[in-house]
Amino acid sequence: MAVTTTEVQAPRTPPDPHAGPLPRTRRLTGPLVLLAVPALLTVLIFFVVPALRLLWLSFTTPEPGLGNYAAIATDEVTHTVVLRTLGMAAVVTVACVLVAYPYAYLMTIATPRWRTVLLAIVLIPFWTSLMARTFAWVVLLQDNGVVNQILAAVGVGQVRLLGTGAGVTLAMAQVMLPFVVLPVYATMRGIDRRLVAAALSLGARPSVAFARVYLPLSFPGVAAGATLVMVMSLGFYVTPSLVGSPQQSMLAQFISVQVNQLVNFGAAGALAVTLLVVTLVLLAGVQVLTRTRGARGNGLGSGMTGGAA
Repeated sequence: MAVTTTEVQAPRTPPDPHAGPLPRTRRLTGPLVLLAVPALLTVLIFFVVPALRLLWLSFTTPEPGLGNYAAIATDEVTHTVVLRTLGMAAVVTVACVLVAYPYAYLMTIATPRWRTVLLAIVLIPFWTSLMARTFAWVVLLQDNGVVNQILAAVGVGQVRLLGTGAGVTLAMAQVMLPFVVLPVYATMRGIDRRLVAAALSLGARPSVAFARVYLPLSFPGVAAGATLVMVMSLGFYVTPSLVGSPQQSMLAQFISVQVNQLVNFGAAGALAVTLLVVTLVLLAGVQVLTRTRGARGNGLGSGMTGGAA
């Protein structure tokens, strides 16, 4: 009598329909590393190596030690230039934010056709050469230029703008404006306007609803744009050189004088390192402030959404 045997198979576990795809980390690591190599080499060659070279020169030229940094700490001219640079960058940042915020808000409520026009008004000058725009401001700000003619027509009278801090601020703000408009507009597009409507329905005045709801939610875009303008304004060279005057020189011009006229690479390196440290401190402060305000804004949005639900 034949004996038949049956194989006992373990029950198969049905696939989980909610499980995601298998991880691809191992398969993607190699290609991603290879793709990142050119970028890493570019940063290393064109940023890290020159920065380390400047740092080395600041400690070794004309003689080893901290003499260059001691000179920066005690030189009143350097203090004046650094404070002027910080003040100019702050004024340009505030001016850009004050103009860009309502402009970006107008873009969010405009029709698609007008939104395209408003965006073109911001981007077309942005696509123009910086030198061309700066020379255009030189022509506009002359004593007999268009700006002074307009001021005379409205009864203000002739005002000296070329070679002054006001002229430099005006020209730099026009150059920097797109760097604030675009991030603020991108942030405002993501704000749920029902949150403002909910605040109004709860009895808040429009100004209070804006200050307590809309402004905190749009703060990350303002912080991003203001940071870009502040950092870039600290190292501005072309516009202050052409529109301003030697008496109103900024830190980048002061570094250029140290290199091209005085051939003092050690002092120039120390000034460049000082500028880099100031920039990093500002970035760290803005990062902390953005995280704090962003957390408050997210909490506000979540709370009002939950309350509305």
